[in-house]
Amino acid sequence: MANAKYYGTGRRKKSIARVYLVPGTGKITINKRDIDEYLGLETLKVVVRQPLVATETLDKFDVLVNVHGGGYTGQAGAIRHGIARALLQADPEYRPILKKAGYLTRDPRMKERKKYGLKSARRAPQFSKR
Repeated sequence: MANAKYYGTGRRKKSIARVYLVPGTGKITINKRDIDEYLGLETLKVVVRQPLVATETLDKFDVLVNVHGGGYTGQAGAIRHGIARALLQADPEYRPILKKAGYLTRDPRMKERKKYGLKSARRAPQFSKR
């Protein structure tokens, strides 16, 4: 495992995360900033660490992430997806664990498009009898 680098692409909503796993001590760096500095909410940090906790590799890999697009929640979901895919490259035996937890599935939910005649995707103009 000398100088091994495992890569995974994660996507959620409009966010795309490029994730690299490097053997290390468990440091997570997102866009050249520490995870605590980048993600404010504790729940999002938990979401990002989920695949590592499930496979018990939290202190075996350093995680380097480049993420863009979307908001913080979408980005956290994209990072989780990317980490799960990268772990699969590192060791294919993690597949059943990650699959069962649902970390390998790309979340298909997207923003619904705005339709003509409406104010937003489903919000109609206010109705008035007269």
